Amino acid sequence: MYNDIRRNKKIGVFDSGIGGVTVLKELLKILPHEKFIYYSDSLNNPYGDKSFDELKKIVFKVVDTLIDNNCKIIVIACNTASTLSTCLREKYSIPIVAIEPAYKMIYDNDFSEKTLVMATKATINSDKFQQLYHKYDNHNTTLLSCSGLADLVETGDQEKIDNYLKNTLMPYRGVKCVVLGCTHYLLIKENIRKVLGDVIFYDGSVGVSKQTRKILLEKDLINEDGDTYVQFIDSSNDLKKKKRFFSLLGDLKF
Repeated sequence: MYNDIRRNKKIGVFDSGIGGVTVLKELLKILPHEKFIYYSDSLNNPYGDKSFDELKKIVFKVVDTLIDNNCKIIVIACNTASTLSTCLREKYSIPIVAIEPAYKMIYDNDFSEKTLVMATKATINSDKFQQLYHKYDNHNTTLLSCSGLADLVETGDQEKIDNYLKNTLMPYRGVKCVVLGCTHYLLIKENIRKVLGDVIFYDGSVGVSKQTRKILLEKDLINEDGDTYVQFIDSSNDLKKKKRFFSLLGDLKF
């Protein structure tokens, strides 16, 4: 009975905006009977230009909100916020799963190929990413801080997104592999291909989803039956954001 109550709790997913919908899609594929709550912190977007202390205060508040909303596990669907994963696990007892740039996948699959890592300044400069980068460095990688790009993806303004990418990515034509170090960037793969050509993309959405399922299995917290459900919360109460979120999520019925 106690385990049934725990299993029926929600899976909390959060991002600085709606980019984390790319992670939620993967979670829905492998956890088809779970209830989800997605927290879009657009009030504090972008996270990428915040100081460590500012970000820590913001993210702790988001986690508190998700715990108050009866979550059994929290998935950080934001690479920038994931740089705080150690601090969060020290403070909270709830299981916390954090996405990270999929740079190790270059090491495993395309080690010698010319590679571009696209991420926020905060992600690239974080100790967590720098350790990952130096451990798996293929000595043929460029790290590119894409300041303001996540903001543009939030707006959905395709013309502005294309102009930004053209101005930013043209010097990197010729790369074969692109690591998308921000969940927002997964929404603009085709825009990126317009500039860089037929590149191979790597991202952490599948990996973090599999890790979430693994932890739920280990703790006997997987819901094996019932309908799935997604609740959307936006910190700025933006109804347009909610509409776009469910549009991006696709034609799944809730």
